Amino acid sequence: MLRRTTSAWLVPLVLLALTQPALAGPKVVVTIKPLHALVAGVMAGVGRPQMLVKGSASPHLYALKPSDLAALNGADLVFRASAATEPFSARLSQALPRQVELVTLQEAPGLVLFERRRGVDFEASGDGHRHAQDTGTANAFDGHIWLDPDNAKAMVDRIEQALSAKDPANALAFKTNATALKGQLDILRAELKAALEPLAGKPYVVAHDAFQYLERRYRLNVVGAISISPEVAPSAKRLSALRQKILTLGAVCVFAEPHLDKRLIDNLTEGTLARTGTLDPEGFALEPEPNLYFSLMRKLAEDLRACLLPPA
Repeated sequence: MLRRTTSAWLVPLVLLALTQPALAGPKVVVTIKPLHALVAGVMAGVGRPQMLVKGSASPHLYALKPSDLAALNGADLVFRASAATEPFSARLSQALPRQVELVTLQEAPGLVLFERRRGVDFEASGDGHRHAQDTGTANAFDGHIWLDPDNAKAMVDRIEQALSAKDPANALAFKTNATALKGQLDILRAELKAALEPLAGKPYVVAHDAFQYLERRYRLNVVGAISISPEVAPSAKRLSALRQKILTLGAVCVFAEPHLDKRLIDNLTEGTLARTGTLDPEGFALEPEPNLYFSLMRKLAEDLRACLLPPA
């Protein structure tokens, strides 16, 4: 069972961030919910970042609105994962005013990156592993970098550095918040390890290949994806190959995502013993707040356990 307790330091920070009026810290815009939560945690008590991709909108398909452009142009800092993860941000480095700093967290020092996997069997060249210093072509890497708590720690360090450089007067507050946040990420990593250990070896299929960082960190046994990218509809050949894998490997579960038509999952699993579930890699169903990152990771673990462990 995953713990639902919130640490003593996080409660006042969350309340402070949600109840205080707008503060005089730097103007910060963040692209997506998981990153927004990490930035909000580092900024707690100093300011509140604005988020672009709200509600159940997908960053893969998002188009910037005039209000987004106004916020971006008026910002001091803009945080994103990468141009590949948020395609709408690809031209920001050229389009933003010179005084606006664009921080790409995929380039954070110490971040572990994995190459994008290909095909039903996730074929990849070499071991698929690189560090951020050796990224080469950024689009070659899996952009779901936040799904490993250790990567989140590396991003928190980069967020703190960028905020402190932009707003030295509040550098101590940013550092204090970042240190506390990284301590909570250490606790989360151990919590997830205990929750996910019983799932080792249980084969399953995901909607699209979004969970590599979680899977590698916790040695989960994903055996295929319906689609490598949510923008690409699966072919009949791919679905046929996946159905055969479900049967031959005895896949325990096939996971949908919030944006996927559940009928596709039902058709894929019809006549098999596979159960169905839903995984939400970006927190589409969660309300944005500083604790969202922890809620997101715990919910993923709970949903994996609910489908992959045998019913009591």
